[in-house]
Amino acid sequence: MRPGRHPLQPTDQCSTSARDPIDLAERVLEMLDQGRFTATYKYAVLLALIDLCLENVTPGVVAPGMVTTRQLAEKVVQIYWPQTRRHGERALRQSGGGRDSQAEIVRAIERFRDAVGPGHDLSSEAARRDAPQRWERLVRTVEWKLIEMPLPRLQVVGNEDVPVLYRINWGKHPDQRQVTRYQCGERGPFDNRILLLPGVPEALVRLNNLLRPLIQQQWATKVAELNRLDQHELGEFLFGVSRTSLERVRAPLCELQEQRCFYCRERFAATNDKRPDVDHFVPWARYPDNGIHNLVAAHARCNERKRAFLAAAPHVIQWTGRNWRDDDTKMRLATIARDIAWDAHPERTHGVARSIYLHLPEDTRLWLSGSEFEPIRMDVVAEALRMDAPA
Repeated sequence: MRPGRHPLQPTDQCSTSARDPIDLAERVLEMLDQGRFTATYKYAVLLALIDLCLENVTPGVVAPGMVTTRQLAEKVVQIYWPQTRRHGERALRQSGGGRDSQAEIVRAIERFRDAVGPGHDLSSEAARRDAPQRWERLVRTVEWKLIEMPLPRLQVVGNEDVPVLYRINWGKHPDQRQVTRYQCGERGPFDNRILLLPGVPEALVRLNNLLRPLIQQQWATKVAELNRLDQHELGEFLFGVSRTSLERVRAPLCELQEQRCFYCRERFAATNDKRPDVDHFVPWARYPDNGIHNLVAAHARCNERKRAFLAAAPHVIQWTGRNWRDDDTKMRLATIARDIAWDAHPERTHGVARSIYLHLPEDTRLWLSGSEFEPIRMDVVAEALRMDAPA
């Protein structure tokens, strides 16, 4: 492990409810309303913190009490990645200033994409595999910009630093030389930990379904203003599921499922005009995940009825069994991902599902089939999801 590099881990502070979720939501809304940020960094940082909490909940359903600047940088790159494709004939501005100005983090990602090739379906994970050295330089650049700019300023109200989400061990003027030494693996005084305040990790997990659309809406509004474009259309471009084509994965998933719908188990029709849909088991609206383990083939009618609802306990049991308990399907999923160069991050997919499902209220009703919903059956869902992180 590099000096100064700390793994995500739970701490005693995250088991408490010291930060009331509603109070935290109010404070986050205050941050969104602050006009001091000329770039869109605050939105990216807030979403990245939520995502890291979701992804790293432990089997005991404890959210991480600390994240690192490195982990935040990688997540910020992933969030900005689909937004750095050209919108029509131009790249979208994500910063105020002159006509040709661009946020430095966004500019760095654009340059990286130009260098590795602007493939239509190129994901950030594929780019990292194809160009690991360039990727490392990109992440280090983004990490430094986060350390220098948004992290020390996000929680400033007026001229006062009022910690709401986290504490960091550097001020508004960090020493870049110390950061560079840490990034090169040398020992030094820089501490890369972002220490989440008591109750914050749990609150962010619980508030995900509320805060995510609000942050995305404000982000789309900001970019629309900067580029003088329609906000609704931009929201789909910036955050919509259609940014990545799922066509390549359709046929392999159908074969894996023996040409049967994942939800109703009926066979798919053998006609071109009734092709199966590819559905996100954990809905895209709750967490954007195109990884192979989050995708299932389904009848269009089942997909339309499920929409953005969470699937019921029988589907959760089937899904976790397919992904992590059945050795044959685990191997076949890994083979599909390798053969078609598709993203696969089972630990992240599993962590997010566990975070979302196991923080639902006891009276939640989940989608079963058609127009039928059933109570969550938390004991059954918990047994399916409270397993060790998949290998």
